[in-house]
Amino acid sequence: MSTEPARRPAAPLLPLDEALARLLTTVQPLPASRRETVSTFAARGRVLAEDVRSLLDVPPADNTSMDGYALRVADLSDDVSRLRIGQRIPAGVVGQPLQPGTAARVFTGAQIPAGADAVVMQEQTRHEPADDGSLGHVVILARPGAGQWIRRQGEDVRTGSTVLQAGARLNAAALGLAASVGAARLAVAPRPRVALFSTGDELVMPGEPLRPGAIYNSNRYTLRALLEGMGCEVTDLGIVPDRLADTRAALREAAQSHDLILTSGGVSVGEEDHIKPAVEAEGRLHLWQIAMKPGKPLAFGSVRRAVDAPDADRHLGAWFIGLPGNPVSSFVTCLLMVRPVILRLQGATALAPKAFPLRADFDWPRADPRREFLRARLNERGGLDLFPNQSSGVLTSAGWADGLVDNPGGQTIARGDTVRFIPFTE
Repeated sequence: MSTEPARRPAAPLLPLDEALARLLTTVQPLPASRRETVSTFAARGRVLAEDVRSLLDVPPADNTSMDGYALRVADLSDDVSRLRIGQRIPAGVVGQPLQPGTAARVFTGAQIPAGADAVVMQEQTRHEPADDGSLGHVVILARPGAGQWIRRQGEDVRTGSTVLQAGARLNAAALGLAASVGAARLAVAPRPRVALFSTGDELVMPGEPLRPGAIYNSNRYTLRALLEGMGCEVTDLGIVPDRLADTRAALREAAQSHDLILTSGGVSVGEEDHIKPAVEAEGRLHLWQIAMKPGKPLAFGSVRRAVDAPDADRHLGAWFIGLPGNPVSSFVTCLLMVRPVILRLQGATALAPKAFPLRADFDWPRADPRREFLRARLNERGGLDLFPNQSSGVLTSAGWADGLVDNPGGQTIARGDTVRFIPFTE
C-alpha cells in the first residue's frame, strides 16, 4: 500500500464571465470626494462624473452647410433664374432680411437671412459682376428644393438635452461635443492610483547585462503602458526580490496611497512564489484558476492600509490583482480582467469590450477545453489572419495582432467561419 498522501482533486476552472462578475461585484467606484473638475482640453480618456446638459441650441440659428447663395425658392421660375445679389454674409455675421427677388452670398457656417428658404452651392451658379460697385447678379443653374443645404437651429442639440451621460469615457468626439455646448470644464471621476511591480530574481531591465538564466522584464513596460492608457496614475515600484519579507514590505508601501496593486508573476505555489503568503499576511487573497487560455492563474484580494493612512476610505485597503508571469498571459488578462476593474473604479458604465463578428481566414482545428483568446490581425479582404505561434510566451503575437479572437472552449474554427473579434482598441 502506498504511503504517499492522497492528492486533493483539482478545483474546477472558473468561467471567465463568472470571475469577472465577482471582481466587478466586489470592487466599487472610488469615492465622490475625489472627483475633479478639469479643463475640457485636459479631459481626454477621463470618465465623466456628471451629465453634460446643453444650455443652447446647436446650431444656435439656421445656417448654411455650403458656400453659395441663399434665396427664396418662390423667386425662381422657368423664366426667372437670375437674381440680384443683395448682401454678403460671412460666418459670424448676421445678415439683413432677404428682400424679394434677391439672393445673399453666404459662406459655410453663415447664418441664413430671414426670408431665405434654400441655399444653392456656388458650383451650381454663375456670378455676373457689376461695374457700378454693387455685388452684381447670380444665375441659378439648378433649381433647389426648399431647405436645401440649410442646417436648422437645434438640428444637432436642443436646449436642455443631455449630450453626455455620467459614466462615459471621454474620447475626442465627446470632448468636441462638450465644447459645442459651451462646456469649458467637466466633472470627472478620479484617476485610479495603481502601484505596479514585478517579482522574480530572474528579471533584469533592458540596458542591463543579461546574465545567464535572466530575462528582460517586458511585463513592466506592457502593463505600465496599458494602465496609463486606461487613465491611471501609475507608480512603478520596479522589481521586487523573491523574498517574503521584501514582498510584504512592497505591499505595505503600495497599499498606503494606492487604490490597486497590480503584479505579474509569483502567483503560483512554488517555494519562490511569495505573492500568495505575502498578500495573505497583509490582507486577504483568492487564488482562481480561470478557464481561459492564455492566462489561467489569477490572484485577487486586498491589502490593508495603516490606521493613519490619509484617505477616508483607508479601511477598505488597496485592491490587489496578481497576473501570471508569461508575457502574453499577463497582457491578455490585463485587457480582459484588469481593464473592466479600472473602469469600474472610475464609475464607467460600459465595462465590457465590444466584440465584432468577422470572417476567419484561417483554420484552428485544435479545440481546447478552455475559452481561447487567439491573436489575430485584420487583412485587406475584410477577414482575420491568425498569428502562427499562439504560445503564451510569444509576445511577438501581441505586437503583430490587431486584437483577439474570442473562441469558446471546445470549439474548432474552419476557414470561412464567423468568429468574435475584440480589437485591442477596445
